[in-house]
Amino acid sequence: MKSEALDDLIVGESRVLTDSQVTSLWGGIDPQFSPDNAVAAVQRALPQEEYEQLFPCRIGTKEWHKISANLPNYNIDQTDYYSYNNLIAAITDVANIKYKLEYRQDDTKNSRVFRFDKKAKTQTLIYQNANFSTSNRTVPIISKTVDFGSFLKEGSELKRKRELAAFLANISHETGIVMSRFARGRQVWGLYWNEEISYINTTTVNYAEAHDYFPPVAGKSYHGRGPMQLSWNYNYGLISGIIYGSKDKLLQQPELIVNDGKLGFMTAILFWMTPQPPKPSAHDVVVGNWTPSESEISKGLTQAGFGITIMIINGILEGNLDETDRRIKSRVDYYRKITTQMGISLEGEKLITVGMSPF
Repeated sequence: MKSEALDDLIVGESRVLTDSQVTSLWGGIDPQFSPDNAVAAVQRALPQEEYEQLFPCRIGTKEWHKISANLPNYNIDQTDYYSYNNLIAAITDVANIKYKLEYRQDDTKNSRVFRFDKKAKTQTLIYQNANFSTSNRTVPIISKTVDFGSFLKEGSELKRKRELAAFLANISHETGIVMSRFARGRQVWGLYWNEEISYINTTTVNYAEAHDYFPPVAGKSYHGRGPMQLSWNYNYGLISGIIYGSKDKLLQQPELIVNDGKLGFMTAILFWMTPQPPKPSAHDVVVGNWTPSESEISKGLTQAGFGITIMIINGILEGNLDETDRRIKSRVDYYRKITTQMGISLEGEKLITVGMSPF
């Protein structure tokens, strides 16, 4: 069955698929990417004890409360947002979801996005550009499917560990803090924040932009929240659609991400796993599913590794830089620390973005 066999779907509509449709439209359901196997992959790569050693001052822990009690933005009721249990719960839930992006060849913005619930065998059309159905039907459709259960489940064991280390290093940078007043020397802690600092305990509204399908809700701010600092209403709407099958949940209640550590981790994993053409996903780059095009090669985007993940996340601002840039240094320092803890060699891996231009 061709993908366009379900062109009569309306955005927001769900449909239960037959087994043959699951196979033809989604490539079936691979048992190796089940929730149980996805969880086991994380536990094997980084046991709970080692995770907690890496992040002793993550927001809401006893140590975090101890050092933060007299600082601005302190919340006495804060719980352990980035707990290992929340990470495991997030991986369990996302592993039940597949994602499909389709776009007309040479026109990545003329696209549509589907969500597939593996357990319920339900497909939902969560976004479609207004021109997609009216486009010239002779123009081929490019399709990219992601099984979120493949997080840490593709490539060699070394690549899987590198993926987890790269993921944790990048979210550590996005949520970290540098302090020196509570210990000798410079202390750097990842996962210290779960929200963009200048917006904590404020009513400031920002990162809201007109959008035909993911419009902002009046009075709601879509500033950075969660491990990857999800920002902008159109990203909140898309991620909401992938998680819940509806754009409305996080558009109407973006603050849910700050209140629920499992949800926060889910948003970060989905961002990590989802390609954003012309950019590949960070997952595909790390595990070896990405082959650079001639255009990417001309931009210096050739060597898969930690440096490429920086380009995917923030290449416009952090491209062509070495560790003299504080942002690059922060990300790389976290990566070195985490890979050392995990016993991973970085030999031959390009960690910085020197020589790289944005995708």
